[in-house]
Amino acid sequence: MAPANDAVLEAATGVRGEAARKRGPLIAVAAVLSTVSQAILYMLTPLLPVIQGHFALDVVETTWIFTAMALASGAGFVLVPRLQDVVGDRAILLWSGIVLTAGALIAAVSDAYPGLLVGAALLGFGSAASVLPLGFLRRHLSGGSIATAVMVLIMATGTAVVVGQVGGGLSVKYLSLPTFFYILAAAFAATTAALLVVVPRWHPASSDRIGVPGTVWMIAWVAVVLLALAQVNVWGNLCYLILAVGLLGGVAWVAVERKSATAVFDLSMLKKPFASTACVAAFLFGAIDGGFVLLVAYYTQTPAEVGYGLGTDALGTSLMLLPFALTMFISGRAAERLVQQGRPGVILVAGAAMCGLGLVWLAFAHDHTWQYLVGSALVGLGSRAGYSGSYAIPQLLVSEDKAGMAAGIPSTVMMIGAGLGTAVTTMTLSLASVPHFDGVPQRSLYTVGYLITAVFTAGIVLAAMVSSARHPGAFKALMSQSPAALPN
Repeated sequence: MAPANDAVLEAATGVRGEAARKRGPLIAVAAVLSTVSQAILYMLTPLLPVIQGHFALDVVETTWIFTAMALASGAGFVLVPRLQDVVGDRAILLWSGIVLTAGALIAAVSDAYPGLLVGAALLGFGSAASVLPLGFLRRHLSGGSIATAVMVLIMATGTAVVVGQVGGGLSVKYLSLPTFFYILAAAFAATTAALLVVVPRWHPASSDRIGVPGTVWMIAWVAVVLLALAQVNVWGNLCYLILAVGLLGGVAWVAVERKSATAVFDLSMLKKPFASTACVAAFLFGAIDGGFVLLVAYYTQTPAEVGYGLGTDALGTSLMLLPFALTMFISGRAAERLVQQGRPGVILVAGAAMCGLGLVWLAFAHDHTWQYLVGSALVGLGSRAGYSGSYAIPQLLVSEDKAGMAAGIPSTVMMIGAGLGTAVTTMTLSLASVPHFDGVPQRSLYTVGYLITAVFTAGIVLAAMVSSARHPGAFKALMSQSPAALPN
């Protein structure tokens, strides 16, 4: 047994040594991967006028483009991070890159509506690659690797919002639709090649398997929930029935997976202090950002002749959201360190409070550009802290060979939360229209929308308080015993 153990130790040391020599490039390609794979989720919205005109689509057909992307991303966030633990970093990076590149190429080459639907679905599935850096950075870096990995992911998330909006806005002005997708395909191909050059080889230490029935079941109920949220403004009351079916399917899935020997996710992790709270927080922060971005986009792009709004385009909206991205860079590793010190509730509550302040501000101050700059900065700063806690907590509770699984759980619920936030905002804005402007929300509904979105922050505070009361000092004690919480 000793020679085998020595061989494993030697191999692990070799991987660490190779990664140490590539620390800068490794972090750089991780940031690029997270940015480009998330940016596609924000790029298509500014392109809507071009897409509708190019393919002569109606509203229902246009909605299905985003629905296809949402449903496929649900499957991706379930499967891709978990496969990373099972097949290895480089293999899943390669396959994710192929899926993303193929999605963009199919949309470009076919230049037809069915091809666009297929391309959108592949791009949605591949967008789950955005969380892969949590796994390979944690495994291949030393010295606070969890803090570094979480920091890269959160900063890239903020950057992706603006890059996506700006990229889509510029494309509307200067590029044809096929050209846009060709450029996207080239970016994905180049990013994948760089990842394969820089990311060291790593072979999973465990022989874990993923159960096919459980995986298919989870993808199915997540897809049903996302479908209901995406189509709520089209199908009306039918969506509530679909949503109930999806949620009941999820509850039954949890009951079965807890006893499965080949579970998709290790649900026993959720019994550890603050693990379930982190997932609740990820869900609610996703809802906050989903509602926030939609409210800003709708109001700022409302034509001035309606009687309110700023009459800007998608590019102008993205510039107003720039502080949202820039504040994601503030605090460095401070938020992650606070979690590692055993104070996760503090960072989650602080993030929620900051988001709440920004949303309440925008509820009553959204008539001028500078007001959006202030509000988006506050929401971005709060989201930065909240996502840091939501992703760092699960990572600190599992070994590095389960890093992908620990990233997949909060990512999946965050995506569902974003769908909820978008659906709630859409329903709110559709309650009443401006006379003579059918489909344009009445001005007062934006105040209502921001205040409803702010209610999600109260849920985060409540969850953190309940967890702190149930497990006083437990997370701190756990961190004092966990090697994952300490710099190597």
